[in-house]
Amino acid sequence: MAGGRGLGYGFRRPSSLGHSYSKPIHEALAGYDYRLCPLPTPEEAHAFMRARDFKAINVTIPYKELVMPYCDVIDDAARAIGSVNTIVNKNGRLEGHNTDFAGFTCLLRRNGISLRGKTVMLLGTGGTQKTVLAVARAEGAAQAVLVSRRGNAITYEEAARRADVQVIVNTSPVGMYPNNGECLVALENYPRLEAVLDVIYNPFRTALLQQAEARGLPAVNGMLMLVAQAKYAAEHFLGRPLPDAEIDRIDRELRGKLSNLVLVGMPGSGKSSLGKACAKLLGKRFVDMDDVLVERIGGPISSILSPGNETPFRNLESAVAAE
Repeated sequence: MAGGRGLGYGFRRPSSLGHSYSKPIHEALAGYDYRLCPLPTPEEAHAFMRARDFKAINVTIPYKELVMPYCDVIDDAARAIGSVNTIVNKNGRLEGHNTDFAGFTCLLRRNGISLRGKTVMLLGTGGTQKTVLAVARAEGAAQAVLVSRRGNAITYEEAARRADVQVIVNTSPVGMYPNNGECLVALENYPRLEAVLDVIYNPFRTALLQQAEARGLPAVNGMLMLVAQAKYAAEHFLGRPLPDAEIDRIDRELRGKLSNLVLVGMPGSGKSSLGKACAKLLGKRFVDMDDVLVERIGGPISSILSPGNETPFRNLESAVAAE
């Protein structure tokens, strides 16, 4: 990579790389070249770290703990948390930081969610859970309940009996694209629940957050946390501060670019006309489901929509909608 290295790397397993927003965020923040670096196995991650052939990197799940032994210096916050997500190479000397702590704190502040005196339940294990646990303690949470299918935590079956829980934070990848729809808990088990946060940001509305919305609860995804921690990481990369206003600007712009509008209604209700007008106004691509279905079928929809047997059509319609 000599001579062609970017300042920033996104360092992670490849399953989430194709849908990562880190590259546009960092490049919008500071204009440097930020590259995504897929490392499918721990062995490749170790080899990458031993080579030290980078100027600076961000590290995401599941490597936030793996990289720590390679750091020559780890700041106090990252060491206390036991997780590093930002590393700067200063003439071969690796300095490790954790900007997720400040990123999650920013997420709480921007959404007016207080953890003080609350019983907070954290779903999942790993570096992100450790970070959120540290924030919960710093924010004065009365109790942090750790839930996982493994490790030093209660099971999800036991968690369903914790009616005292007031805030739930998902720190696991469950529900992340492409496994939309997966969820670990049923919110009806928590009558005292006040807010739900999910560090996942793709999709914006996970199944967990949709449950919270249906119950009229604050439902917060991890996009703003991602932008905030990137801003703090970029400051380490550059060695200088960046305006806090950049967090809100980039968060707002990304949501506008990445959000879709879906119109559902009876035939002849104006979906196509309104959809085309909205697409033009918003700078979005217009997709008419019927047109896509006709193209897939290779003929009129009536050719697979038989009276009393809508199953073939509905199956195809569901598949196209999922795409």
